[in-house]
Amino acid sequence: MVGLILLYTVFPFYYAVLTSLKTGTALFRVDYFPRSVSLENYFSIFSEQPFGRNILNSLIVATAVVALSLLIGLSASFALGRIQFKGRTALLLTILGVSMFPQVAILSGLFELIRVLDLYNNLLGLVLSYLIFTLPFTVWVLTTFIQGIPMELEEAGRLDGAGIFTLIFRIFLPIMTPALVTTGLLAFIQAWNEFLFALTFTLTNETRTVPVAIALLGGGSQYEIPWGNIMAASVVVTAPLIALVLYFQQRIVSGLTAGAVKG
Repeated sequence: MVGLILLYTVFPFYYAVLTSLKTGTALFRVDYFPRSVSLENYFSIFSEQPFGRNILNSLIVATAVVALSLLIGLSASFALGRIQFKGRTALLLTILGVSMFPQVAILSGLFELIRVLDLYNNLLGLVLSYLIFTLPFTVWVLTTFIQGIPMELEEAGRLDGAGIFTLIFRIFLPIMTPALVTTGLLAFIQAWNEFLFALTFTLTNETRTVPVAIALLGGGSQYEIPWGNIMAASVVVTAPLIALVLYFQQRIVSGLTAGAVKG
């Protein structure tokens, strides 16, 4: 059973890799094992369009989104998890509710905001728009994690004269590494793969991210679509994410588990 699940989940990526190594009429032949190997598609995506710039754009945007989400989320989660104030539960539920809205429902309003701020076709506009779906998740998970940290640690810090920022960055931050890795990585994946906002708020190749760049590789009919290039581009942008998840998998599991049982 486990083997069937593994086959079901891994096969699409395996077939994408296999297709990316084909050229010409071989692209339309169904093969489950490579007959010949060619890296022409990988060279083509970097030589025929600014795909390297698109990758850099995605990296800049995703990294900025993660940094802002963790910085703001850590501060907000400390207030929501440790400070008792009126409306705290309602605020938490509102934060959770915001993350449930589909992107298309807020697209028109967000477009007007981006236009008023003069951030259209600007990477900063993408960063601000991506925070709408990464920040609520980050705040919710970190708040749940902070609520599970023993109060004795905070009380000991306050007795030693620690202020709020000292408590956050010197006491809570080292303990929250699993939760920070989990939320940071998931926020990075969301920002890296986001398509709708990136398609709507960018106009030129100089500011497009990789999902939009891959979508625009297609031609007219199915015989004009460069399937080899599309598969090669998909492999290039997916492989780093797989490597990150495999590298941090233990911290991801511990972070999600801690956030689930210590609420």
